[in-house]
Amino acid sequence: MLKATALVSLLLAVFLAGCNTVKGMGQDVQKAGSAIERAAK
Repeated sequence: MLKATALVSLLLAVFLAGCNTVKGMGQDVQKAGSAIERAAK
């Protein structure tokens, strides 16, 4: 039972870290797009 709980906790931590990474990457892409728009004006 303890091993199962540890495994679920580890998988949850990895999943949440992955979501943070994707969210951060999306924000970076958005900022790059804004900079391109400003340069095009």
